[in-house]
This record gives sequence, C-alpha cells and structure tokens, in this order.
Amino acid sequence: MRVRLVVTFVLVALLSAVTATALAYRDARTAVLQRTQNTAVDDLRERVAAVAAGFDLPPDQRSLSRFAAEVSEGLGARIVVARHQDLTAVSDAYADTEGRITAELRAAVRAGDGTRFQRVEWRGEPYLVVGTPVTYADGDRRTSGLEVFAITDLRAERDDTEALLDSVREGIVPVVAVAALLALLAAGTVLRPVRKLGRATRELAAGDLGSRVAVRGHDELADLARTFNETAGALQSSDAELRAQEAKARRFVADVSHELRTPLAAMAMVATVLEEDADQLPPDAARAARTVGAETARLSRLVEDLMEISRFDAGAARLNASETDLADTVRASLALRGWTDRVTLGLPEGVRAVVDRRRVDVIVANLVGNALRHGAPPVTVTLAVVGGGAGGAPGVGEGGERVVLEVADRGPGLPPEARERVFDRFYKADEARTRTTATATGPAATATGPAAPDGGSAPDSGPGPDGGPGPGAGLDGGQGSGLGMAIALENARLHGGTIEVEAQRPGGGAAFTLVLPLRRTDGEGEE
Repeated sequence: MRVRLVVTFVLVALLSAVTATALAYRDARTAVLQRTQNTAVDDLRERVAAVAAGFDLPPDQRSLSRFAAEVSEGLGARIVVARHQDLTAVSDAYADTEGRITAELRAAVRAGDGTRFQRVEWRGEPYLVVGTPVTYADGDRRTSGLEVFAITDLRAERDDTEALLDSVREGIVPVVAVAALLALLAAGTVLRPVRKLGRATRELAAGDLGSRVAVRGHDELADLARTFNETAGALQSSDAELRAQEAKARRFVADVSHELRTPLAAMAMVATVLEEDADQLPPDAARAARTVGAETARLSRLVEDLMEISRFDAGAARLNASETDLADTVRASLALRGWTDRVTLGLPEGVRAVVDRRRVDVIVANLVGNALRHGAPPVTVTLAVVGGGAGGAPGVGEGGERVVLEVADRGPGLPPEARERVFDRFYKADEARTRTTATATGPAATATGPAAPDGGSAPDSGPGPDGGPGPGAGLDGGQGSGLGMAIALENARLHGGTIEVEAQRPGGGAAFTLVLPLRRTDGEGEE
C-alpha cells in the first residue's frame, strides 16, 4: 500500500507540474509576443506618420528608397519595405523580403483596413511582419497607395521563451522529489495506524485477547481503532464468561463423579451379592439381579471415565512412564480380554519405548475393541518404527523416529460425517443407542443389532496401575460410556503423539493408527 500511495502521489504531482509548466509557457510566450507585436505596430505607425508628413507623392525610386531608409532608422534598423504601385524600395538592399511578406498580408494592407501584422517562419527562423497603408491627412483618410512593411526578428523572444521553458522543466525534478518525500511522510502517517491495527489483529487471532490499539485523533482511522478496541473488549469478556462457565461445568462433572464413587461402590457390592445368589432366585428375579449388576458396573465405569476426562481437562493427568516392550504390552492387552485368537498380529520383537503401560493398554483396548465390535474380520494389529535411522539412544529416537501401531478391519468403514467426530465425547454415529441387557444364562450380553462406532469404551478394561481395570476400557463386552475414544486420544497426546483415522480403506474397512514419538532410556525407570 505504501508503494501505491507514493506512486499515486508522485504521478499526481508530476501531472500537476507538467500542466502548470505548459500553462505557464503558453501564457509567457503569449505575453512576450503580444508585447513585441504591440510595440512593433505602435512604433511603425508613429515613424511612418512622422516621415510621411514631408513625403511627396507620387514618389520616384530614389525618394521611395530614402523614405524606407528614414523609417528604418527610427525603428532600430529593422528591415523596412516601401511599395507604391509598381515601385518597391527596401531599407537593406541585400535583404530578401519576398519570402517574409506574404500575399495575404499585402492584400490586407492594400485593402486599407489599417495596420496589419503576421508572424511567419522563414528559413526556420521566426519573424513578425507589420504592414500599414499611408493615408492622406485630409478628413476622409483616403489611402495614398503607399504601403510600408516592417520586418522584426523574433529570435530573441523565441530564445527567451525557450529559456523560460527550460527553467520550468528543470524545476519539475525537485518538485517531483519533494512530492515523493511528502508522499512517504503522508503514507507513513496513514499506514502507521493501519500497521498497528494489523499487528493487534494478528495478536488477537493468535489468542491474545488483551491486544488493543492506541486511539489518537478524531479521524476515520481513530474511529476504526476505537471500534477494534470495543470489539476486542467484547470478545475478551465473552471468552472470559465462556471459560468461567466451562470451568464450572468441568468442576461440576468432577465433583459429581467423585461424590458418586462411594454410593456406587456400595451398589456394586450389593449387586455382586445378588448375582452370586441369582441361581437360587426365580428366573425373573435372577434376570433382574444380573441386569442390576451389569448396569451398576457400567455406571461405575462411566464415573471412572468422567473422572479421567476431568483430570485431562484440569491438566492433572501424569505419565507413569518407563521403558516398555510394546509388542509384549499389546499381546498382554489382547490376552487379558481373550482377543488373541480373533486378531491377526504383526508385532516385531525388540520395539521398546518409554511409555505409560496402563495408558497404552487403554488405547489398545479401545481401538481393537471398536474394530471387533463394529468392523469385520480379519482385524489386524501391526507395530512398526518409522523415520530416522536404526538404533536407539536416550530421549527421542534418531532422526525423529516414531512408533506406529495400526488397528485395521475389513468392515463397512466409517461414514464421512463420523470421521471428524469419532473422538468427540459421547458421540455415536448411530443415535439409536443400544443398551446392554441381562440374560437368564450369563452375565451381560450386547443387545441385538450392532451399534455404530461411538467413540465409547471398549468392551474390556485394561489393567490399572495395580493390574486392575483402567479408565476408558470396560469389562462387560457391551456398549461403552461414549468416552473411551476421547480418553484414548488424550492418552496419545499425553505421550506427545496422536491417533489418525482412515475412514475408508481402499480394500474396505477403517484403520486407526496410534503414532507415538520413540523415546528410549538406558535402563528402566520413570521418564
């Protein structure tokens, strides 16, 4: 914008200077020529009147030549041509006058209409030719037939006007330079507030809601800065309100989950007693006892998942990391849930990394459980190290090595709208959420009809810190809490990684890929 402003300003200044120069040259030239021709006309009239008073008509060649010479002496030795009928006399016998006195001027003077003048170019030089008829001194002012022409050289006037034009033309350069300097100053004055406003806008877009612009003056830019500050203030207030509401909501969820743990523990113990004695109850009572037990367990997992999510939201989640054999961790997770025979494994030996074993187990349980529940066989789990060179070193692997764990199936895949929301909390692609019901012959079983991928807990839980179930993975083989995939993603991010989704594979099915940075230590221990 600065360049455009300067160029525009300079062009306007240049156009103005050129226009002013052209007008000044025209007016100056006109004034100089007007003064010269007026002087020439007046001088010729006065000199002719003075000399013609003692001149006898009709003249002979000698007297006509003497008349022309006397008129020329009074005009500063200008060339004078006197004509009377067929006689012509020139004050300078060597001067060529035929090309300078035109037929049009002769005819105008012969008509007796007073003094006439004409500017002519002769041999590339400018001249002013003034002609006047000589009249008798009687009252009727009859023409005597004597005509007088004076030729004035205009080269001096031409040189003066050209010198003026050169001076004005040379003055254009400093005028344009001054105009460019003024344009830079004006552009700085205009663009400085715009740059400050742009900087504040970028800071606001980057998340600095306290960014403001100093308001100076009362022009349009000041109004714009004032409007920006008002908008930023309103946005900051709205953001503060939203953050406060979000914090209250998270605190509410955490508090409710915490308060529910004690009564749920009591309910779980009662449900366990009822399930143990279910075989001694009537069929309907036994079914009800098993249903209560299953739903109580499900509610307990939901509370645990909410507690885990609240820890992530509060930034309280921590890694209990140690160097772990990832292939063994995956096999143990599948064996604990009885999935080893249902999954095709591609797990190379010797892939070790510093991870939180419990959290990796939760991720594997969710990814594999969803593939088994919503996909179709074969379900494959492959582990690989990509990027960088071979070998390990303390810290991040050489060349930015990453651990990639892919869980794929051959089912229908994910619909496009589900891909972006699969990690949302409580999201289920099929809104008609099926519920877990009890049967008369076993603990809980999934209701008829497969549920769409819900991002919820996997059917079984992984070990917690003490080898027990961990948040984000259930043990009932039924519908999850809807938080499992969200917890899995948060666990991956806690390791500095992520989970990528391929909703529709070329051969059919979906693939979820866990990507973690490969970190190693020289020995076992916390990271």
